[in-house]
Amino acid sequence: MKKKFKLIGLDCANCAAQLENAISKMEGIESASVSFMTGKLVIECEDNDDIIMKVKKLIKKEEPDLKVEEV
Repeated sequence: MKKKFKLIGLDCANCAAQLENAISKMEGIESASVSFMTGKLVIECEDNDDIIMKVKKLIKKEEPDLKVEEV
């Protein structure tokens, strides 16, 4: 399943790369892509709401000032 998110407040390309790397390593995630230029996150994962909650929790832990919206 492919899910897309808008990362509001993403202000650093290095932060985007670190988020992408951390999310990619999560169990159940097939692929993750964070675009600093567009502020978008796209993940390929199992069809499981628990994974989405874990991704959002990881983002809040790594970048507490980011706002995450599903698109």
